[in-house]
Amino acid sequence: MKKMNLLKTVALFTAVSVMTVSLASCGTKVNDKDDQGRTVISVGGYPQSGDPGFEEMEIRREDFEAKNTDVVISENPWKFERKTFYAKAAGGQLPTVYESGFTEMPEIIAAGYSADLTDALKKYNVLDKINEDVLDVLSSDGKTYAFPFGAYVLGMAYNTELFEKAGLMEADGTPKQPKDWDEVREFAVKIKEATGKAGIVFPTAGNNGGWLFTPLAWSFGTEFMEQDKDGKWKATFDSPETVAALEYIKDLKWKYDVLPSNTLIDGTEYSKVFGTGEAGMCIAAGDIPRKLVQYGMQPETLGMVAMPSGPKKHVTLLGGSVFCVSNTATEDQIDASVRWIMSAYTPEVTESFKTNLKEEIDYNISKNYLIGINGLNIWNENAEATKYKFDYIKERANANTNHVKLYNDFTKDTGDCEIRPEEPVCAQELYAILDGCIQEVLVNKDADCAELIKKAQADFQSNYLDNLDY
Repeated sequence: MKKMNLLKTVALFTAVSVMTVSLASCGTKVNDKDDQGRTVISVGGYPQSGDPGFEEMEIRREDFEAKNTDVVISENPWKFERKTFYAKAAGGQLPTVYESGFTEMPEIIAAGYSADLTDALKKYNVLDKINEDVLDVLSSDGKTYAFPFGAYVLGMAYNTELFEKAGLMEADGTPKQPKDWDEVREFAVKIKEATGKAGIVFPTAGNNGGWLFTPLAWSFGTEFMEQDKDGKWKATFDSPETVAALEYIKDLKWKYDVLPSNTLIDGTEYSKVFGTGEAGMCIAAGDIPRKLVQYGMQPETLGMVAMPSGPKKHVTLLGGSVFCVSNTATEDQIDASVRWIMSAYTPEVTESFKTNLKEEIDYNISKNYLIGINGLNIWNENAEATKYKFDYIKERANANTNHVKLYNDFTKDTGDCEIRPEEPVCAQELYAILDGCIQEVLVNKDADCAELIKKAQADFQSNYLDNLDY
């Protein structure tokens, strides 16, 4: 895979002000031992009695403590949310182990709220097995601050039946790959003409439109923001490139008429429109099957291809989930935390890994999810778990694997495609503002894309970037 351009993101991982550094230093090392001298770690997001997953977690804890007699697991039900995270972090009140997302890592690292896991990851032979594109998001200045447990890159999902009717499928079930957004539009037109269904669906609400607009805009050449030498962020997306990307969406509606008639589409409606066969294509990640089965979409009807290229670059969005260890953790707690995480997530092919994978696939088959999508693995090709997992998925596939071959090939080797994480600060606020732009061009044929983007940048700067704590 091509590493993402770090020119912008290097700055993300440095503390932006004296305030940030002082906040990070508020936490103090806590007493990490019980009266028997065992290391105590608290695990965030621990299910409570009666909650889904509680019994499984209790079994995992019992097994872990039996094998690691020097460690005690303490329950902490708190789950990550921005509204409470930074107050807890500043007060040194985070669980020892807590979950977060790729989106949050730049700020967490810059603020110093996650412990350096580098030595522990090396000790347990994990560091050199993490996918390089994933590792970039978790690292700064040669140190790694999180343990990944899930990752994805966006591609395109398609309806195999609509593709076939539109003449976009090969005889062996391999679809034609739209090489760029112009071909996506051409495919959408063919689907609409052949089936009467929307050629493509694009979200517009609940921050989903703005989220999926960002990789489209990147491919047109947009840079949404930059950080100056003083650490302050400046919005930079009032540009011809962003305007062209928005005009592309507008044309899908008014010039080519290939979008659904409904113009207010949040994440749920997005899945519903595609899952009920009312649209031929959508931008999606490899976890899309679980979002569609409730709408009756069968495994053999879903396919995936690689992310198309734009007029300026080939780029896709990287996302995922991580475990962090609190900055207040002692060295013993850091070591114990990595061992705890590895009891469920490991690059090695252990018996527990095999059992967990089998149970996961069995569950997905019972739910009638499509089995066959590899997705982006958190581990690289040096990890035994990578080959084992993908071979097992192929063995258990419940549909024509050629339907997803192009996406699987893409996630294995994206070639010249740039892999980028979400925008570094105020990403959700940016998405909300972009939602408004997308909605306007879909309800107003005469909407001025340049004016919409100009106002969006001004609002984003004054309402959010200017109000960051520096």
